[in-house]
Amino acid sequence: MPFPFFKRKKRKELFTVAFYNLENLFDTEDDAFTLDDDFTPEGVKKWSYKRYKKKLSKLAKTIDQLGRKHSAIPPALVGVAEVENHKVIQKLLQSGPLTKTPYDYIHFDSPDERGIDTALIYHKEYFETIFAEPIPLLIEDDDGERDTTRDILYVYGKLNGEATHIFVNHWPSRREGEEQSSPKRIKAAATMISYMSELEKTHDDLHYMIMGDFNDGPTDRSVKHLAESKDLYNPMEKLITPDRGSANYKRSWSLFDQILVSHNFFDYKKGTHSFAHADIFDEYFLTEWKGKYRGNPFRTYVGRKYKGGYSDHFPVYIQLKLNTP
Repeated sequence: MPFPFFKRKKRKELFTVAFYNLENLFDTEDDAFTLDDDFTPEGVKKWSYKRYKKKLSKLAKTIDQLGRKHSAIPPALVGVAEVENHKVIQKLLQSGPLTKTPYDYIHFDSPDERGIDTALIYHKEYFETIFAEPIPLLIEDDDGERDTTRDILYVYGKLNGEATHIFVNHWPSRREGEEQSSPKRIKAAATMISYMSELEKTHDDLHYMIMGDFNDGPTDRSVKHLAESKDLYNPMEKLITPDRGSANYKRSWSLFDQILVSHNFFDYKKGTHSFAHADIFDEYFLTEWKGKYRGNPFRTYVGRKYKGGYSDHFPVYIQLKLNTP
């Protein structure tokens, strides 16, 4: 007689920190100051309120489930990318299961020409915000003009009373090619390093969490430079394989979505957090179920074709154990 299946007890001392590229979370209104015309009812993608609501519902369901296999607590911190404005974040937090959790968010409009930004969603029972600001990423295009891209979001706060410095990134894309665009991401890493060095002049033993869509993998020069310069641990290095990642392009997996932490998250002291584990949230419901793209992220659009999925990225997350007596 087979043994009955026993579910593993979910732990109350595990706190989930996640990052999720939401793939063009736009409202349906036309913003005269950004290139958002495609995501309007009259645009080429025929972006409607019905489609917008459907996407919000799917994303809310996903965020609520992050880390819940092991933890009894909804995610404490979720960095997001590709949000158009504060209104879409508010709508997201008012959707589906997220309405049951006391979430708030931090967001600043960035100069990105498409109007997409980063933001941090936080659980108000576990995280207290002290200070936040956008960090401009000053890079130039081939003509010497400023290449307007996403700011880096910096948030200083306390997770269960422990002071933590959080950065949410969405580094320049590889649209013009990996090699040609690489200097922009190296500049992004240098911008991060410079900002962190300034923090270290006035703070001791800083606890860093650096998350984002870096548009480079764990072993690429920009990410390695950041990790090595500031002695950061990148758990995503152990997760990437030829058969697994957070996004898939031309049948090749990448893990541009990452969360790096400072090594003091491996210390054990009462009232602090210790790193437990990391993972890619690539659950079956987030994937294409059939066809040649089976197993890939189930996208909202492929080109102009509406698919009705979640995002072209899987979320990634880490879990931290709160050290109690």
